[in-house]
Amino acid sequence: MPYYRSVGEIPHKRHTQFRKPDGGLYAEELMGEEGFSFDSALLYHVNSPTAIAAIEPVDTETQERTPNHPLKPRHFRTHALKGGGDIVSGRHLLLANDDCRISYVATDQTSPLTKNAMGDEMLYIEEGSGTLESVFGTLAFTAGDYVIVPASTIHRWVVAEGATVRALVLETRAHIGPPRRYLSRNGQFLEHSPYCERDLNGPTEPLLVEDEMVDVLVRHRNGTTRYTFRHHPFDVVGWDGCLYPYTFSIHDFEPITGRIHQPPPVHQTFEAPNLVVCSFVSRKYDYHPEAIPAPYNHSNVDSDEVIFYHEGNFMSRKGSGIEPGSISLHPGGHTHGPQPGSVEASIGKESTEELAVMIDTFRPLDLGPGAHDAEDDDYAWTWLGGR
Repeated sequence: MPYYRSVGEIPHKRHTQFRKPDGGLYAEELMGEEGFSFDSALLYHVNSPTAIAAIEPVDTETQERTPNHPLKPRHFRTHALKGGGDIVSGRHLLLANDDCRISYVATDQTSPLTKNAMGDEMLYIEEGSGTLESVFGTLAFTAGDYVIVPASTIHRWVVAEGATVRALVLETRAHIGPPRRYLSRNGQFLEHSPYCERDLNGPTEPLLVEDEMVDVLVRHRNGTTRYTFRHHPFDVVGWDGCLYPYTFSIHDFEPITGRIHQPPPVHQTFEAPNLVVCSFVSRKYDYHPEAIPAPYNHSNVDSDEVIFYHEGNFMSRKGSGIEPGSISLHPGGHTHGPQPGSVEASIGKESTEELAVMIDTFRPLDLGPGAHDAEDDDYAWTWLGGR
């Protein structure tokens, strides 16, 4: 996170005595990234966060990856995937490489307590609402929200009563944050950034839960392990720092426009090692008198391009079968662009009404089981026209 936040009760100085009403010491926990050299948060627990009563392995189903061979542009209809499980266990793996995993989930179930020890997660909420509960407190989310969960945060996803949550899930092997070019040397958002600190929402008060012998599922590089904690980890009376879960609504992204078509980097929202995330939102089209609003044909020689289509009229994909809930994959080595007729049809249009999320990875993506289950086999031929 680029800015400091303080929640609940904390002592005046770090690493000093902070006592409970009964005279005992609160237990201090530092959560820090990249050793002690990057963002961190300091949490104060009622009980020891290291008191583990049991550790045991958990059998989980392996979601095998297969190469994108032959190399094809692909279209996945996520709404065709079966629901079930919770926001963690119900994820259908679509695409993956050694830097990230891209999945889709649809569920009405609350998850157990969990921790991703491999990297940060980002969920983009397509539909539904609920609450992320964590050691940092509670955080409400709704459709259109990005939810960023730092690595090793103990949390659970609570789905609102009567709701079904549909979400695009990005799991990384590192950390997600705003693009560095949006930030000052000291981490403040600069004036050219399409969003700022006011648009980010973090927990505002502690979530205190009293319970004993509580299970937490820890996902790590070798599988999943169940830790049984002597006391509930949600016993934090206060914390401060620059590391915590937060939400950002795609509706608060302010698009950058120009006289002629602007390239995708102007839509960049987040970055992580070897990938970027972009937001396509409703915006005015280019205003040069001879502008062509539709994107030009392009070949991303160093990246695989993944777009999740949330809602609206996807002008450049007309006639391709793309619909809300679709995901397209345009891999490096494949030249792609607007569908036949889209370029001419875009001329003279004043604005676009669409929401979409793009993830560009800089290493090739393999296909997961969800990709095979949801694929539209005709997509690669839609540039021929006549569909």
